[in-house]
Amino acid sequence: MSSLGGKKIILGVTGGIAAYKTAHLVRLLIKAGAEVQVIMTPASHQFVTPYTLSTLSKNPAYTNFFNDAGEGGTWNNHVDLALWADLMVIAPATANTLAKMANGYCDNLLMAIYLSAKCPVMVAPAMDLDMYVHPTTDRNLALLESYGNLIIPAEEGELASGLVGKGRMAEPETILQTVKDVLLNNLPLKGRKLLITAGPTYEPIDPVRFIGNHSSGKMGYDIAREAAKQGADVVLVSGPSNQKIAHERVKVISVMSAMEMYEACHQYYADVDAVVAAAAVADYRPKEVATEKIKKNSEEFIIEMDKNPDILASLGAIKEKQFLIGFALETQNEIEHAKAKIKKKNLDLIVLNSLKDEGAGFGKPTNKVTFIDKDFNIEPKELKSKEEVAQDIIYKIIKHYE
Repeated sequence: MSSLGGKKIILGVTGGIAAYKTAHLVRLLIKAGAEVQVIMTPASHQFVTPYTLSTLSKNPAYTNFFNDAGEGGTWNNHVDLALWADLMVIAPATANTLAKMANGYCDNLLMAIYLSAKCPVMVAPAMDLDMYVHPTTDRNLALLESYGNLIIPAEEGELASGLVGKGRMAEPETILQTVKDVLLNNLPLKGRKLLITAGPTYEPIDPVRFIGNHSSGKMGYDIAREAAKQGADVVLVSGPSNQKIAHERVKVISVMSAMEMYEACHQYYADVDAVVAAAAVADYRPKEVATEKIKKNSEEFIIEMDKNPDILASLGAIKEKQFLIGFALETQNEIEHAKAKIKKKNLDLIVLNSLKDEGAGFGKPTNKVTFIDKDFNIEPKELKSKEEVAQDIIYKIIKHYE
């Protein structure tokens, strides 16, 4: 996932010769990590095919309100599509489409989505020189700007008619940069640094055996992904996990044991604004680690254990500016134990899990949590996907810094 990771973009393509550039624009958006949904006007098919854009975007390219004619045709719900998007880009926007947008005409799927959109809308005009400088085009562009739409000015150069002047659609690279400016510059956690822990720790017994737990790391990775989506720079300290993340604002520090995680957390702690300790850290480690594989020589095998340092408590003890969030996985007296941890570890918020709740716990795609803040305000949540729980946790950090 790159700079636009997690962002949902509708690309509206209309019937101008510049439509051929949209194939490159889709590739740039996808490479930047965005999810792209292409909406085409019927006239645009004369310049670029739906097959090309659907292949590049990895989504069907829609033109009509219904995918199939007659009974049984599936409806492309223009309201749902409009609400899905974080940003709508219409490129190229012909003089005809600009006039429709400015005056509320709604004779195709793209215009229906535009009129339903709640997200920012960017427009990249493209037409011949005389059309671009016509008073009606000036008026329509001014109207669109008054509606809050962002105009990406046409560029100068040789036009399809052979004239040289203004009217060329902005280059795909220019549009991409404008998209990044709009979507990333106003993110609520831009400029903030977060430290997030994830996954289990493995405490070695010998070169082939360890003591561990069932944590998959998914919760921590989802939190890191959501934090980066909201503009934060993230240090993700991860124990062994099959989870993957690739985002230019996420730095992954891979560790194995609790001691390694402790050292990594303290290395980065002073520079961060918030910590989310989602890792399932082992409480104990073997006192001695064998250098060779231990053989089965007796009926009993006893391992002496030393207590691992409490990473979260150690961070709470030296807390200055940091907003500190911990997790508590309990099986009994959940609220009381969670409150005790808040005080003991100097936390600002704890995310309580109970193994008694169906759908919660290790290795599941869902989680059911209760938020308890340092003033012991209790906020139970319903069962949600871990992605949604991650959004709720990051929202708490956003609210703290507002």
